[in-house]
Amino acid sequence: MKLFLKLFLIVFIFLTACGKKESPALTSPDGSISVMVGAESGKIYYKVAKNGKAVLNKSFLGFVLKDNDFDKNITIKDIRHTSFSESWNQPWGEEASVKNDYNQMTVDVEEAGGMKRKFSVVFRVFDDGLGFRYEFPEQENLKDFVIMDELTEFALAGNHKSWSIPAYHTNYYEGLYRNMTLSELDTVSTPLTMETKDGLYLSIHEANLTDYAAMNLLPVGKASVLKTDLTPWSSGEKVMMKAPGVTPWRTLIIADKPGDLLLSRLMLNLNEPSKIEDTSWIKPGRYIGIWWGMHMEKYTWHQGPKHGATTANAKKYIDFASQHGFSGVLVEGWNDGWQNDWTKEGDKFSFTKAYSDFDIKEITKYAAMKNVKLVGHHETGGSTLNYEKQLDSAFAFYQRFGVNAVKTGYVSPLLDGKERHSSQYGVRHYRKVIETAAKYHIMIDNHEPVMPTGLQRTWPNLMTQEGVRGQEYDAWSADGGNPPDHTTIIPFTRGLAGPMDFTPGTFSFSNPVFPNTRVQTTLAKQLALSVIIYSPLQMASDMIENYENNPAFEFITSCPVNWGKTIVPDAKIGEYVTIARKDRNSENWYVGSITNADSRKLSLPLTFLDSGAKYKAKIFKDGKGAEYKTNPYPVEIEEIEVTSDKTIDLQLATSGGAAIIFTRL
Repeated sequence: MKLFLKLFLIVFIFLTACGKKESPALTSPDGSISVMVGAESGKIYYKVAKNGKAVLNKSFLGFVLKDNDFDKNITIKDIRHTSFSESWNQPWGEEASVKNDYNQMTVDVEEAGGMKRKFSVVFRVFDDGLGFRYEFPEQENLKDFVIMDELTEFALAGNHKSWSIPAYHTNYYEGLYRNMTLSELDTVSTPLTMETKDGLYLSIHEANLTDYAAMNLLPVGKASVLKTDLTPWSSGEKVMMKAPGVTPWRTLIIADKPGDLLLSRLMLNLNEPSKIEDTSWIKPGRYIGIWWGMHMEKYTWHQGPKHGATTANAKKYIDFASQHGFSGVLVEGWNDGWQNDWTKEGDKFSFTKAYSDFDIKEITKYAAMKNVKLVGHHETGGSTLNYEKQLDSAFAFYQRFGVNAVKTGYVSPLLDGKERHSSQYGVRHYRKVIETAAKYHIMIDNHEPVMPTGLQRTWPNLMTQEGVRGQEYDAWSADGGNPPDHTTIIPFTRGLAGPMDFTPGTFSFSNPVFPNTRVQTTLAKQLALSVIIYSPLQMASDMIENYENNPAFEFITSCPVNWGKTIVPDAKIGEYVTIARKDRNSENWYVGSITNADSRKLSLPLTFLDSGAKYKAKIFKDGKGAEYKTNPYPVEIEEIEVTSDKTIDLQLATSGGAAIIFTRL
């Protein structure tokens, strides 16, 4: 018996050791996605497949450090496998609960000679894709170091169709997404979304961007190989780092349908759990603002005869918000500094000194009586140094007056005239703002940001961000405004990174300032965008007088911003998209459906409704003769009784839409 136990122990140890040495492959929990790692000519690489077909061919990894390279003469020392499964609840989001199941492989590597520096590559494979990052352990020969280049590759298995915006040539990520093959690309920002000839949908991005530079993608060679291109400091250096330390996760969503891209929570799962224990003060909401009137030049941001941010005007907007159930009123142009050339002189902004015609104490007291909150505004003009000097006093000032949400802005191509928004410098600044705001129980809506990477899981007071060509371009853009296909693309590109502050809800398309620039949708499509474009803080963009006495406004005021469940019945990138979302606080569902410049008929099966239950469907759809160029306003409102076994046919006008409220009876 002792001999048997001894032999068993020897065999077990041998097999265990062999398992560690000979396990360079990892699969997703459902077995559909596989990752393999290996070493070749002193370099390490990885490959990815879906159902046995290559998604990424041999893709090499490594770094160029300031002193020397860190991608040569590398050997794999150990491989370890683990698994994890949980569900976690979101304080707000597109669904109440998120499934987080993955298999993990940690690959330890080391230089074969020289300083024997080392790092690990950690892969996590989910049923909808994968993420991987580099981890630098504490070690004698690598302490403080400078990354000059990250050599991570994505060697895509085909010259795929893609949607992207150029990096470095698109301020604040506010560009129109171009539909091009990979071979036609220059350096692009992420998310980069692709459609393969085999019918897969892919998106490359990153998760948990912390104290690092944002990732762009640079084509190399002619074989659809993309290499990481980190946004540099003004010195040309990419990242200042120290060991122990980790990089952001490099992510790849792999989906069978366009709608499955929208349902992936891979990036959220690759961020850390909330650092805010009590999230009861974090409340999603729909608000209006003294904002569109500035774009229409009815008001000015700076003080003067047409000043928008006056006590009287703020009260008027608060009255309207209270009457129609909005949670807040955004007021821009309230503080001293707008009278200067603020995009160049952001250092002259004060965040605690109001203009003389804006009595914040009186306004916030009045708002509180009406059960409405003032939404604060901090435009920095890109002067982060001035802003950081005032951060604590600025947030304490707002907290004193009951303001718990702040829209921040950085309108200047370079921060402090020197550093890019998506550089490590910018990343550090934005994180400081988010964490400081949390101390004062303030939610953040960040404009001109670095591209989101799922940090709202860790810091749920980071509610929403811009980083998208939003509705304001329909007010003044020289190209005439956002084209009809824009909102059928951005949910599958920028929207994959996180909530978008696009500000839909313009009801008047006439433009007295720029007559050739206008909203290029029907009114019904503006309604549908409240469902299509997700943001937990959602602004109805127009001036309040344009909403008065319009029956279509009911959909805006009724539509929630916090969801219990989301599904995508049908979508085709750049052509149309239909999304259904269940209200987190009731049994009601809301649907938005939109199209590009082509009119089309879509069928909506109601299988997402509870079986056996009856619902009243209130449908807001393009009315007779609706057409976005010449007749955008007609909206027909229809009520019918439906059940889950029914199908609703939707006739969408050119750049049109439909919005539906399903109320359970």
